Amino acid sequence: MGNSNLSTDGICESYLLFYGETYLSNGLRAFLYLLGLAYCFIGLSAITARFFRSMENIVKQTRCIVELDSCTNAEVIKYEKFWNYTIADISLLAFGTSFPQISLATIDAIRNLGQLDAGGLGPGTLVGSAAFDLFPIHAVCVVVPKAGALKKISDIGVWLVELFWSFWAYFWLYIILEAIQVKIRLNASWIGSGSLGSILDTENALAGPVYQNVPQNDVAESSTQALIKKKIVEEDQDVLLVWGRQFFDSLILESTESKKIDNVCLRMARIFWQLSLAPWRLLFAFAPPYQIAHGWISFICSLIFISGIAYVVTQLTDQISCVTGINPYVIAFTALASGTSWPDLVASKIAAERQVTADSAIANITCSNSVNIYIGIGIPWLIGTTYNFFVYQEPLYIPNAGGLSFSLLVFFVTSAGCIAVLVLRRLILGAELGGPKLWAWVTSVYFMFLWIIFVVLSSLRVSGII
Repeated sequence: MGNSNLSTDGICESYLLFYGETYLSNGLRAFLYLLGLAYCFIGLSAITARFFRSMENIVKQTRCIVELDSCTNAEVIKYEKFWNYTIADISLLAFGTSFPQISLATIDAIRNLGQLDAGGLGPGTLVGSAAFDLFPIHAVCVVVPKAGALKKISDIGVWLVELFWSFWAYFWLYIILEAIQVKIRLNASWIGSGSLGSILDTENALAGPVYQNVPQNDVAESSTQALIKKKIVEEDQDVLLVWGRQFFDSLILESTESKKIDNVCLRMARIFWQLSLAPWRLLFAFAPPYQIAHGWISFICSLIFISGIAYVVTQLTDQISCVTGINPYVIAFTALASGTSWPDLVASKIAAERQVTADSAIANITCSNSVNIYIGIGIPWLIGTTYNFFVYQEPLYIPNAGGLSFSLLVFFVTSAGCIAVLVLRRLILGAELGGPKLWAWVTSVYFMFLWIIFVVLSSLRVSGII
């Protein structure tokens, strides 16, 4: 793939697959690339379903413990869960749903090695994803419970800890960006005085699924004959048959429930949707069934597929920026942040629907934001910093650090408004999610308004308009 650049007549000379793309008009190319980007996001939604089934199998994993009854000296078999649901939420769920952003940022960093400055898509997407997680996902979750149903955070202490470390992550990023700005200003003043006129790559830096409820307490079960037979049946399951079934199921366009729908238009719409998903489902069918190894192999394969989609997304974004002239950061704040955060939205929505409390739905939001910074920016910047140090003996420069730090300031202000409303709902209604439909929708619209404020102000700043 060539580098994104414009010719003297305003034609983007970079291309995605074939050089013949450059003969098309920029408008048509932008439409096709946006169509491809949307289809990649559909792929993310498809792989998310497999990811959740894999994670469920991992979390349901138990271990057999044999104990002696103190009274009868008889053996008692006890099955204990390996995973606590809180730990699963803040590790597997948060990491898995944040993996699209982490993959995109890491790929963006690797392909920018040798340019002294870090890639811009990764940080922009991660900051935009934080806003998408906090505002639109809360907006969806607050209206998901049935009318009048209230769902509150049961373990408020855990949520406060998650919230603290989530905001600390973005506050620390703000400090880093401000420190970079101070250094750039000092370098600029030295260059202006002629004392360090040889520092030029600085000039470059200045350039522009279903959730299942599991009892919280471990259940001790006796070693009955029925339980033994059940375990034997599960262990003797024909894995190859299940794997082959995946390919067959991926080509089915209409389910039994869909065939019962009388509305022809609705049935055709569902068939069209399944048809659009068929290529992705067929591709993902190559991943082993989630029944193998308690779901771990399927879980890892899901992350690999997500990485592949993230790579295609970065290439498409470059082309969209080239043919439209839109600042890559604006695309990152909007399209990329929304698309790569889709697994977060699905995860929190399912949790808000299926779980009795709001813990999992809201924990996924705060934990995903923490993972985005600690891993999603930490790993890419570590790679770039290490490479620059050993190859050029130079630090890693962050392009448009001023625009990112401004976006973080807007994020802090708007997020304070979001958290304040959640606390107010807890005090008045007794729960963060649900409640009377009118107030739930009012809250939802308010959260979406905060997100629009963030996107508009951030886009205007990175584009140099404000």
